[in-house]
Amino acid sequence: MDLNRKRVTVLGLGRFGGGVAAARWLAEQGALVTVTDLAGQSELAESLAALEGVPIDRFRLGGHSEDDSRRADLLVVNPAVRPGNPLVEIARRAGSRLTSELELFLEHCPAPVVGVTGSNGKSTTAAMTAAILRADGRRAWLGGNIGRSLLGHLAEISPDDWAVLEISSFQLHWLGPHVPMPRVAVVTGCSPNHLDWHESWPAYVAAKQRLLTAQPADGVAVLNTHDPEVATWAGLARGRQGPLPELGSLPPLRVPGEHNRLDAALAAGAALAAGCGDAAVGRGLEAFGGLPMRLEWLAVIEGRRFYNDSTSTTPESTAAALEAVDEPVWLLAGGREKGCAMERLTSAAAARARGAAFFGQSGEMLRADAARRNAGLPCTAVETLADALRWCWDRSKPGEAIVLSPGCASGDQFPNFRRRGEHFAELVRAMTDPLRREALSSSVGAGGSPASERPP
Repeated sequence: MDLNRKRVTVLGLGRFGGGVAAARWLAEQGALVTVTDLAGQSELAESLAALEGVPIDRFRLGGHSEDDSRRADLLVVNPAVRPGNPLVEIARRAGSRLTSELELFLEHCPAPVVGVTGSNGKSTTAAMTAAILRADGRRAWLGGNIGRSLLGHLAEISPDDWAVLEISSFQLHWLGPHVPMPRVAVVTGCSPNHLDWHESWPAYVAAKQRLLTAQPADGVAVLNTHDPEVATWAGLARGRQGPLPELGSLPPLRVPGEHNRLDAALAAGAALAAGCGDAAVGRGLEAFGGLPMRLEWLAVIEGRRFYNDSTSTTPESTAAALEAVDEPVWLLAGGREKGCAMERLTSAAAARARGAAFFGQSGEMLRADAARRNAGLPCTAVETLADALRWCWDRSKPGEAIVLSPGCASGDQFPNFRRRGEHFAELVRAMTDPLRREALSSSVGAGGSPASERPP
């Protein structure tokens, strides 16, 4: 589509950058861009600031108008927009073309693409893959659901580069039938997740499988065959299946846990499929130091080690964190449920945690189930993350660890998992000062949950 003077509606500006990148890039192509979002100006302040100076034709914030969908030549759907959204259906019936930020990138990217999806581990696997490609002397661009849109970098990407994309089930759902899919497809695993968004477990599975079923015939699929669901998908890929290296053949890693070794094996398989050598695999994995908020070590305070695993939004990722940390763990978990079973989280907490503070909307449900599984487990349900931190601090001892690994979405109290992790890091930094730590203790002890959500 020639975008010059075309009417384009970006349905959902959002706070993660994809809507911003799409609006900016489309305006640069000469499109008449309307940006619309249910959130208001104050909630979207950061995203709006990023569009300052961009010739956006119209902002419609705090609500949507059917006319913006009906009159659009092109409707760009934010991944958070749910299936069956009436505004999408209005555009479809009016003959508008539907697309997404990721689809625009895949259509225009000159470089071959590695796409990584899965219920857990996709961010780390994608980052490890990019690290190996760079260790092999390639120029690798890392983006997608990991939090960085590459749409605005298209002019810098050459056919000799590689793009490595973390791709969510939401993004896969909204990809059109004819979009060019990644040459190398990686699936890290598939377990129930986001069932509050997808209509059913089969719908979630179908979204993940699109990375394989729509793959080019000359592509390579790298599957986590240790995962019982994904192990059955080998016949779905249109391309050939790349081997998964043995975990014992990998070099020592700087990031802890068996789950990270599995991510490393998948990254190695993807990089080998992209033409990298074994030496580059070793160099890339040995140098990889982990990602922020993915079991990230923050500090040692009076003998307690603090870890930030805010990107844990599934029960399986929390269970993996509990298995990865060597010290006895005081767990901070909870948030907004996503419609998936939480037994994996509560059973892991009951079996492996020294104690647990469950916070947010799911707090009491998680506490009750963990206590049912282990009546001797010290655990509580509290309102806020600060309350949970204070409770664990008061009961922990030197030589133990305090780990934020929520296993839930953040939307009940935070805009996103990133802000949740930043808030936890702020609280931990405050605890390095005894006077500020005492102030935090006083605010929590007084039952002042609103005050306890602010760093003292």
